[in-house]
Amino acid sequence: MPERKESMITQLLSIGENTTSHVEKLISGLGAMLSLLSVYYVSHLYLGEQSGALMVASMGATAVLLFAVPHGALSQPWAVLAGHLISGTIGVACQQLLPDNPLTPALAVGLAVAAMHYCRCIHPPGGATALTAVIGGDAVHALGFTYLLTPVLINLMCMLSVACLFNGLFPWRRYPAVLSVRPVTKQTQGKNKQSSMLSHEDLAAAMEQVNSYVDVTSEELAELFDLAVEHATRSAQKDFEISVGCYYSNGLLGDRWAVREVLDGPDVIRSARDCLVYKTVAGAGSYETGSCTLAEFLEWAGFPVEFSNERWVRSH
Repeated sequence: MPERKESMITQLLSIGENTTSHVEKLISGLGAMLSLLSVYYVSHLYLGEQSGALMVASMGATAVLLFAVPHGALSQPWAVLAGHLISGTIGVACQQLLPDNPLTPALAVGLAVAAMHYCRCIHPPGGATALTAVIGGDAVHALGFTYLLTPVLINLMCMLSVACLFNGLFPWRRYPAVLSVRPVTKQTQGKNKQSSMLSHEDLAAAMEQVNSYVDVTSEELAELFDLAVEHATRSAQKDFEISVGCYYSNGLLGDRWAVREVLDGPDVIRSARDCLVYKTVAGAGSYETGSCTLAEFLEWAGFPVEFSNERWVRSH
């Protein structure tokens, strides 16, 4: 079993896990390509080659969100439409009020970010739309506020149309997110006891306490919680053996989670007093080694795990 390597650089860069399948990754890429084909030609039709390329860069960033993260809060129709149009309006206004000023690009993007916050339409590519209105060249400047209609709005309608049609082919990623369908299993036919402990209001309050924008809705958090409870119920194991060379998780959440590998011990580990040597390979205390009795290790361990598809999962 390969050990999960988490160097200091990896931790500092916050390189997260990617749990999507190869099919999902390829679908995302194909959808983005199809949407950009239409946007590319529309942009060049109205703006010419040089400025058109800048406009494609703005919509290219939107394509990443619409097809790689179709259910993210930043990817929903209001965020896409208002994020681009409000930011574009601010960019055009700044350029007309302060033309050829070296501070205008920064001012336009800064005001656009603040406006998207207040209008609840944060969409990162909107910053590029505001910036393009300032540095897009004479072809863009000549459009004035018409820039918002042609090509911005037309391009957005192309992007959203492709997103709805293409993502709609796959029930698990239909767009907008409210149209997505999750298969109903026996465990999720009724509201389980654990999820009833949390309400929409509880999750919204928790997100407010973070005091930082989180690209997930409270509804998505509730669904993830239900799926996690369902998986835990399906995978529950009452008894398991401790063996040298195997991996075990403590089953905790957040910064308390850890995975240990048993490095050494008796050939047959049975007695509660048997001494084990272990190494923490992921989570809290990574790369630390230690020793304990079998009884102490069992008290710590929640269940056996294995590293599969770039993440730790329960062993079958």
